[in-house]
Amino acid sequence: MARRRAHIAMVGIPAVSHVLPSIAIIRELVARGHRVTYANDPAVADLITATGADLLPCPSQLPVADNDWPDDPIAAMELFLDDAIQALPRLRAAYDHDPADVYLYDIGAYAARALAESQGRPLLQLSPTFVAWDGYDQDVAAHLRRLPGADAYRAKFARWLADCGASTTDVDAFSGPPARALALIPRAMQPHADRVDTDAVTFVGPCLDAEANADGWVRPADAENVLLISLGSAYTRQPEFYRRCLAAYGDLPGWHVVLQIGKYTDPRELGDIPANFEVHSWVPQRAILEQADAFVTHAGMGGCGEGLLAGVPMIAVPQAAEQFTNADRLVHLGVARRIDTAQATPEALRAALNDLVTDAEVAHRSARLRADARAEGGTRRAADLIEDMLA
Repeated sequence: MARRRAHIAMVGIPAVSHVLPSIAIIRELVARGHRVTYANDPAVADLITATGADLLPCPSQLPVADNDWPDDPIAAMELFLDDAIQALPRLRAAYDHDPADVYLYDIGAYAARALAESQGRPLLQLSPTFVAWDGYDQDVAAHLRRLPGADAYRAKFARWLADCGASTTDVDAFSGPPARALALIPRAMQPHADRVDTDAVTFVGPCLDAEANADGWVRPADAENVLLISLGSAYTRQPEFYRRCLAAYGDLPGWHVVLQIGKYTDPRELGDIPANFEVHSWVPQRAILEQADAFVTHAGMGGCGEGLLAGVPMIAVPQAAEQFTNADRLVHLGVARRIDTAQATPEALRAALNDLVTDAEVAHRSARLRADARAEGGTRRAADLIEDMLA
């Protein structure tokens, strides 16, 4: 039972990979009787309102619709800053007369921290990816500060902080590690986990949503083994890669293959579909992974977490950003093989699958990591910790 009914606000960005990791927590908080408002772009309204939370429309300028992100990291960082600058007045218009008892926010939603600090309200980051560690500033942030354009970006950030009402006006402190965060990933996926400040960060693992698997998936009765192939939600315009998968696993004895191609690929581009394949634009990934024997993934953090939670060996084919780091981490954990897209020939894909499923040590490590991830507590523990902040 909830300690008391509270107003809890979540502030996010409209990237599906940033919404889905915490959506089960939002549903759980609503089920416990709290009034939850969720500020985000109307593009993800269906995901939010399905939880019972009230959507606060806050249009975003981030290029998530067409996935047109700049290659330059400083330019990408400035997109998030500009989005925060334009979002803060909308948040103030809604929350200055109806402040939340606690603010939850995504790592990309800077405006939430400025708002909470200006109101003197509790603040908790929900991180869908790995968090900073002791030494992160020297390992990563210092490099970014030396890139062309970094000085101008930091000056712009400092001007905004001076005017936005936040109590933290130092750029490095504001954009650095938060005072309190829930990491919605398995601790096993965290780089330098032994150097993370556990007084500030709690690893709760992937937060599952039972409602997300309500429709489920039925494993064919004649399927000896099941393989799921999915490149997530953003980097799915890969018809050539899908054709290689068809060639690699088509009519593979005993294997039933589920291929998710996303909304940007026309199934007709794939040619003839082997009888042991089913092809969809979207699938209930968690439901399938619970019944799968292997997983070809782009190594987005959400997919990595779900794969570990299901105890499924993985073939990591990273596409962008931190996915390369994630892929290497899975290999280090002993539960995956990494194949970059250029090397993902039908022969390499098929060999990697055979290598994974015939290796007893991979099965042992997958089972151990599955148990570790489930022990982290997931949705219920996350909701409990949020309620602790209301005490």
